[in-house]
Amino acid sequence: MSRRTRFAVLAAVAGPGLLAGLSDDDPAGITTYSSLGAEYGYRLLWVLLLSTIALALFHDLGARMGIVTGQGLAGLIRETYGVRRGGAALGLLVVANTGTTCAEFAGIAAGFELFGISRYVSVPLALIGVSYLVLRGTFHRVERVLLAVSAVFVTYILSGILAHPDWSAALRGTVVPSLPTSRQAVLLVTATVGTTLAPWGLSFIQSYAADKHLTVKDLRYERVDVVVGSVLTGVIGFFVVIACAATLHKDGITIRDASDAALALKPLAGSMASSLFAVGLIGAAVLAASILPLSTAYSVGEFAGRETALNDGPREAPLFYGTYATIAIISAGIVLIPGAPLIPILILTQVLNAVLLVPLLGFMYGISRNTDVMGQHAAGRVARGAYLVGIAAIVVCIAALAVLSLT
Repeated sequence: MSRRTRFAVLAAVAGPGLLAGLSDDDPAGITTYSSLGAEYGYRLLWVLLLSTIALALFHDLGARMGIVTGQGLAGLIRETYGVRRGGAALGLLVVANTGTTCAEFAGIAAGFELFGISRYVSVPLALIGVSYLVLRGTFHRVERVLLAVSAVFVTYILSGILAHPDWSAALRGTVVPSLPTSRQAVLLVTATVGTTLAPWGLSFIQSYAADKHLTVKDLRYERVDVVVGSVLTGVIGFFVVIACAATLHKDGITIRDASDAALALKPLAGSMASSLFAVGLIGAAVLAASILPLSTAYSVGEFAGRETALNDGPREAPLFYGTYATIAIISAGIVLIPGAPLIPILILTQVLNAVLLVPLLGFMYGISRNTDVMGQHAAGRVARGAYLVGIAAIVVCIAALAVLSLT
């Protein structure tokens, strides 16, 4: 196969890994990364590095499971472990996804308010826009639009460069582990894990790979897609952290959310850095607000035994599209409630994601080694060891947070 042909195949396969990875850099993620840099400077960048490695590891597993079995995560758990455990897994996903979708619309509201546009205008318009895209678009049209929107993430890289960070300190913080022992530090570390490796992302990449009808011949190309998506996710998070470390942390400025970070950057790094940060926040929110309800709709349909695809119309798949619309409307509605606690929603949903990761990763680990399900693509000894190390690290973070919260 010629190089041009291989590139064409890769371009055709690409999508699940890029979208699932980049959507992790949503408003909740940007808020978490901003807080990480503002409060601890470059010191905790190594957490982001390890989270990115875990993202590539488990997204690769999710994509492989979707391609080999042709099923999404919720349906596969139900089939392998029974209705009761499958229902519990679905419940975890719906709770986590609804909370995080609220965070996406909160990000849309915060981003547009930086440009003087009320949330009571921006959120309904965003809800209509993302719903129209998914409810009326074909699979390939939806995918092309979402991939185009993801290009907005370059704004974070530019804002990080404009902040003139200390590159040597950033490199040191990335490769030399250092962990403050305060509850707030462990909370942010746990939130970083939960926002980088989110439960909805695992569900989405598996369902999306199955919906795209990828085959086992596409596995090696999909792995490239996953790795590229994961690396870009980590790189964007890296530049968000260093932008806030070089400016906010240096001047002792604390923030509550990503919109605060965008405002605070203006006098410290210039209006261009501030505007780029705000534009990135809006683009990230729109991308994730499109994908989160989609992930939930896939999961509900799979569990009910009514697996559907984006190419099916609302009449052919009422449960799929009904679930999408319900999650999107409820989440947007919560954000529009006067006095809604948007900041706790942004941070605490990411901690919840980390907690919910453990049982979901446990199910995935069990399926990965099941030769009856995965056949010759079942995980080998090295892969199983890597999965266990990743799960154990997440458990340690949650346990440490629980201990510090009780003392």
